[in-house]
Amino acid sequence: MSMLGRWPRRRQLLQTGVAAAGSLLLPGRAPAQGGARPLSGTTLNIACWSSPYAKLLTEYVPQFEEVTGAKVNYDTPSFPIYNQRVDVELSTGGSSYDVLNVTFIYIGRWVGAGWFVPLDPYLKDPQKTPGDWEPDDFLPGATAAFKDPSGKLYAIPWTADIYMAGAARYDLFEKASITMPDTFDGVAEAMKAVHMKDGVPAFLPENHYGWSFIPWLQGFGANVFRDPPEDLTPVLDTPEAITAADFFARLLRDYGPDGVISYTYDQVVATLKAGRANYSPNGQIFLVQMGAKDSKVANTCNFSMCPTGPKGRFPGVATHGWGIPTGSKNKDAAWQFITWALSKPVIRQMVIERGYSSITRRSLIDSPEFRGKLTVNGHDLVKIYLDTIALGAGGYMKYRTIYVYPQVDKQIDIAIQNIASGQMSASAAMHQAQQNSLAELKRAGIKL
Repeated sequence: MSMLGRWPRRRQLLQTGVAAAGSLLLPGRAPAQGGARPLSGTTLNIACWSSPYAKLLTEYVPQFEEVTGAKVNYDTPSFPIYNQRVDVELSTGGSSYDVLNVTFIYIGRWVGAGWFVPLDPYLKDPQKTPGDWEPDDFLPGATAAFKDPSGKLYAIPWTADIYMAGAARYDLFEKASITMPDTFDGVAEAMKAVHMKDGVPAFLPENHYGWSFIPWLQGFGANVFRDPPEDLTPVLDTPEAITAADFFARLLRDYGPDGVISYTYDQVVATLKAGRANYSPNGQIFLVQMGAKDSKVANTCNFSMCPTGPKGRFPGVATHGWGIPTGSKNKDAAWQFITWALSKPVIRQMVIERGYSSITRRSLIDSPEFRGKLTVNGHDLVKIYLDTIALGAGGYMKYRTIYVYPQVDKQIDIAIQNIASGQMSASAAMHQAQQNSLAELKRAGIKL
């Protein structure tokens, strides 16, 4: 049954969340009480990249429109297309959007340039934020990324995505008498043991290597920048970085499916769910989908924390959040949408009905509903989730919110593709990435 097919019960629940947002204009009263719809005649233009949360929200937006009277134009393009479009929109002073996702790797650039408004005035105004919305309920580790040096907050996190590991066909691990690997060397040994067993390639991460490769880079003792945010000198051609790139690219080349470097996150999810690839170090919001009802591997999947390297365990922790661009012509209405979209009733329904598993409200993480949804094939992912977020608070993710990181990110992608495809050696590819990154940063005005 579709979500809209259960309108009476859903409407009652969602009005609770929308009523809170509506209290911006009608303090203490739900919009429906007086028959008035507070945003009638208002059009909101909203965009986010095509994450599981963003796509789920598409089904809820009509109910926000019904209760508030707003018309919402909502777009969810792919991650690279979204970032490209929004970066152009913001950098040219556009006013086309009222609510936008603040992408993790662009926080430094978009917030640092003043392209989003601080949200503290809304949070502190009881006429604009209902008391039961509880902004302090959001995970501190998720909100911290959206604060400037003075402590002003520019976005509310809708996800805390963690980098972990999952095996679609763990039964093949068991037949080989091995468990989920905890170390880099253990991964290599496990991939060798299960590769092409039952015709299934062993290894498949997504091809955004500026995300999927970095835990391996740091695990070998290397980094992206020398000492971010103070020293932004790239360090991509150190011996440790070259070793990491060679190790990771060999996993891709030796144990990945044909065309392994072409797989986007959506394609990786589909491939894992179909049982056409086995082990994937990836984002939790993607890996948990292996336990979905339409997954062929729901009864064979298993999970673990990101493996540890010779120098430690450095799982990626990324957060994305809703913000209001300075060019918005409907800022108060935009805030109403944000408070609705991240209200407890709306998020709780996503958890209960659709199994959404990357939430940022601690009270809901502790709820039986969330723990039930994050128990996949008998495996408790809540502990992995919270333990990984705790690791991420250690500061090793600073490289990712540097405003020039996107330029370096592209060079890392190119380097890993060149190594895995056999076009370049690890040494040559990482040296090229280093030189190109230096050139990009100098063009951006960074003094090195």
